[in-house]
Amino acid sequence: MPSLVGRSLLTLLDYTAEEITAIIDLADRVKRERAEGVRPRRFEGRTIALIFEKRSTRTRCAFETAFGEEGGHPVFLAPGDIHLGEKESVEDTARVLGRMFDCIEFRGYRQSTVEALARFSGVPVYNGLTDSYHPTQVLADLMTVRERFGSLRGRTVAYVGDGRNNVATSLMIGCAKLGVNFTVGAPAELEPDPRLTAQLKEIAGTDGAVITSTTDAKSAVRGADAVYTDVWYSMGEEAKAAERTALLRPYQVDETLMAATGNEKSIFLHCLPAVKGNEVVASVIDGPRSAAWDQAENRKHTIKAVMLATLGLS
Repeated sequence: MPSLVGRSLLTLLDYTAEEITAIIDLADRVKRERAEGVRPRRFEGRTIALIFEKRSTRTRCAFETAFGEEGGHPVFLAPGDIHLGEKESVEDTARVLGRMFDCIEFRGYRQSTVEALARFSGVPVYNGLTDSYHPTQVLADLMTVRERFGSLRGRTVAYVGDGRNNVATSLMIGCAKLGVNFTVGAPAELEPDPRLTAQLKEIAGTDGAVITSTTDAKSAVRGADAVYTDVWYSMGEEAKAAERTALLRPYQVDETLMAATGNEKSIFLHCLPAVKGNEVVASVIDGPRSAAWDQAENRKHTIKAVMLATLGLS
C-alpha cells in the first residue's frame, strides 16, 4: 500500500488512482474484520475533532463509530461549541486543535475552511463535505460498485439530477481517476463545471474511460451499470426548492428510467438522505436494485480506512 501517513483528504483530485484503490482495498479488509467480529484497538489513545457546521447522519455516525469502536476518542464540535471563524480565525482554531488532536474532520460550507484547517493544524484533516466536494462519500460509492461488479475499470456510472453539486463533482473525479465511464444527465443550467470536466476527460482518457454529459435523462443512463442521483437542492439552498423541483422533475429516477439502462444488472445509488417522490421513487430506492443501504454502511468502512492509512495504523 502506498504510504498516506500524514496526508489530508480534501478532494480526490489530490490522490492518485493507486492511492484511491489502496484505500478501498483497506476498507474491504476492515469491513471483513467487523463482519467476523474482529475488533482491533488501533485508535486507542488517539483523538479526533469532529467539526460540523452542517448536520449529518451518515458522516457523523461513520466517523464516531469507526474511531470509537477501536478505542479512539471522538469529540463532536458544533458551531455553538467553538469559535471557528467567529471571534477566532480559522487559522488560530486549526493551530490549537492540531496541538490537542491527532486528526480533524470538517463538514461545512466553504472548501477554503477545510483547506485552512489542513494547512495550519499540522495533522491530517478529512473533508466530510463542503459545498465543493464530498470525497468520503465517493470512496463509499466506488467501494459499493466494486463489491457489486467485482471491478471498476470499464464500468459505467450515470448521474442524473443536479450535475454541478458536490456529490456529482466528486463522483466525476473518482470515476475519472479509476477508469470508470461517467455520464451526467442534467439540465443545461446545472451541468458540471466545464473547466473541471475538460481536466477530468484528459485524466479518464488515459485509462480509456469516457466522461460525457447530456440534458436527456434516458440517454444518460443507457448502458449504465449504476444509476446515481441526489436531492434536488442541497443544504443552504432551501429557498430554491420550488425552482429546482420544477427544473429537475424530468430527471426523477423511477422504474421507467431504470429500465432505460437496458441493463438488467444495473443498480441504483443515492448518497442519502433521499426525498422519496422527488429525485427517486420509493419502489426504486427500496427495491431489489438499490445499493443505497450498502453505500451508507460503506461510509463507515472507507472512512475508517482513510483514518487508519493517514495515521499510519493500517
